[in-house]
Amino acid sequence: MAPFLRGDLMRRRGGHEDGKVDFVELFFDLVFVFAITQLSHSLLAHFTPLGVLETAILFMAVWWVWIYTAWITNWLDPHRTAVRLMLFALMLAGLFLSTSIPGAFGAKGLVFAAAFVAMQVGRTLFMLWTVSAHDPGLTRNFQRIAAWLATSGLLWLAGGWAQGEARVVLWIAALAIEYAGPACGFATPGLGRSTTADWRISGAHMAERCGLFVILSLGESILVSGATFAGQAWTPVSVAAFLVAFLGAVAMWWVYFHIGAERTSRHIQSETADVGRLARYAYTYMHLPIVAGIVVTAAGDEFLLAHPGGHAGPATAAAILGGPALFVLGNIAFKRASADHLPLSHIVGLVLLGLLVPFAAALGPLALSAAATGVLIVIAAWEHLSLGASAEP
Repeated sequence: MAPFLRGDLMRRRGGHEDGKVDFVELFFDLVFVFAITQLSHSLLAHFTPLGVLETAILFMAVWWVWIYTAWITNWLDPHRTAVRLMLFALMLAGLFLSTSIPGAFGAKGLVFAAAFVAMQVGRTLFMLWTVSAHDPGLTRNFQRIAAWLATSGLLWLAGGWAQGEARVVLWIAALAIEYAGPACGFATPGLGRSTTADWRISGAHMAERCGLFVILSLGESILVSGATFAGQAWTPVSVAAFLVAFLGAVAMWWVYFHIGAERTSRHIQSETADVGRLARYAYTYMHLPIVAGIVVTAAGDEFLLAHPGGHAGPATAAAILGGPALFVLGNIAFKRASADHLPLSHIVGLVLLGLLVPFAAALGPLALSAAATGVLIVIAAWEHLSLGASAEP
């Protein structure tokens, strides 16, 4: 009974299904589509310096709980009933996490914190139970992770009890611990430090999981644009705004998937790759600005579709230009993981977006968004033409 419940929960390496993303993992991701929508709406409702900071804290927490689960399901076999039940339990906690996002810095702070801690610590304890009988290396690794997450969890819960600025400070401190953990190898007194060699994972699975999350985030952006456009009168200006928003999503897809995602996926599956190190850098950390850029761009698209005419206010301009800038910056770091140079097209694109800033107040939202989308299209076309067929998958 014990071997069936524990040892058999691990994926079989080397088989034809090694690294394959399972349907239950995609089902799990639906909770995070809802979370991304909640974050986008929260950003729209509170697009002030404090509101942006609060949304950033919540976004970093949402990304972190998702990417940790992606690592876990890289080791565990999602075909096993116990693993599926664990994911369903995480989904339920994730729904509480997502639904509490609008009130996370108000009356629902403790709900958000408790759901987050339950997911982080509970999933880690499940993994410990799974591997403790047969894999001493992974056991020690997850003992370290549990110690770090328990420490940060105390700050999350304390922040949930606190009010106002104290909550912000405590949750920033909790995030600092969470994000420092992998970079520090979860160094723990008495337990030592993990190395990337301890993180024996399937690179193909990690690449596909993160690529699918980018797709889901872009899908949420299209959903927001479509829902906003559907509720408006269809005038030439509103139709033009909708087309600009759609083209922006297509350009983002092209910039991420056409070359970078395939190339990095091949690189992480190569025999010479330090899979653990690459997965930590390229997927765990560097996808954060990529997905954040998509979320901010979705907010900018909603600003655009609601008021395509007139002048672009500071909040509208910040979303319209800041979203693509974050996305491009994340792609620069991500693609650097599988190339020996920085992509010149992306650097020029960042410069072009920066050059639009002085003109943001004079341009209307439609013109400004069209210019930002044009920059993304230039980046995609430049990269495609410069790298050519040699970079095709």
